[in-house]
Amino acid sequence: MFSSFKQLKSCGRSLRYLSMSRSQLSAQVSAKRYSITDIQELHRQRKPISMITAYDYISGKYAEKADIEVVLVGDSLAMVSLGYESTNEITLEEFLYHVRAVARGNRTSLLVSDVPFGYFEESTEQAVRTAARFIREGKVQALKLEGGRAVAPTVQKLTSIGVPVMGHVGLMPQHHNALGGFKVQGTSVADAVAILDDCRALEQAGAFAVVLECVPAKLAEKLTESLSIPTIGIGAGPHCSGQVLVMSDMLGMGDPSETTTPKFVKQYGDFFSHAVRSLAQYKKDVQRGSFPDVDLHSYKIKKDVLSKFTDKLN
Repeated sequence: MFSSFKQLKSCGRSLRYLSMSRSQLSAQVSAKRYSITDIQELHRQRKPISMITAYDYISGKYAEKADIEVVLVGDSLAMVSLGYESTNEITLEEFLYHVRAVARGNRTSLLVSDVPFGYFEESTEQAVRTAARFIREGKVQALKLEGGRAVAPTVQKLTSIGVPVMGHVGLMPQHHNALGGFKVQGTSVADAVAILDDCRALEQAGAFAVVLECVPAKLAEKLTESLSIPTIGIGAGPHCSGQVLVMSDMLGMGDPSETTTPKFVKQYGDFFSHAVRSLAQYKKDVQRGSFPDVDLHSYKIKKDVLSKFTDKLN
């Protein structure tokens, strides 16, 4: 069954290409993916960079169609997509499964992936092995690592072998136990200086950008001004080089009774309520027999065929 389906799918793809105009086919073949050079050019021109998370084929496709420059396969998928209690529970194999799905759905955004907890901290050798799998199997263009000075040697090693790295400082979800929970970082002079030192260490190690999470807006502005690489803010105010949000937060995909929307999130949709209403309406239509409609949603059979089939039944 599976092989037949694949053959049918392949045949359908060929027929679809035959029916395309030259311009449509050209667009299919030559879809250009944003590169790190493109991101650096946006930063040079002081044009804000858009970044969003994606966890599967369809969310990757949403980002592609919206022309989002950077898509992050974030470790938040552990909670959003898999129902774990924290980002630290997801395994490498689970993560790669989702990364591959996003890559299949998005052909134009710069694809960056988080590295799950426990798969790069042990040694630079472990980090290189993990990175190779993300590049080779996951089809991503860059990785994002949480941590500052502590991970700078790993960042330097990865960038030296051609693996682009985005840093992540401030609130680091994988380190929430050590940070005392999910709270704003950099509110004291010592903490602010530590974040600056982390940023500079990542910059010197070769990171092409750094995420600033949950730091005061004015501090993020000063950090952005002091660095030569782009800063991507989440809960860090409007003065970063770009912004990132978790897609499920900004689209309202989560159950409001189970999730609390962070202060820094602007909700652009109410997917959860719309989905529940739509499913409830579907159930009602099925129960009262209004779906499927015999004319709108059903296929017809020739009368003589039906008659002969009925004869065979009898």
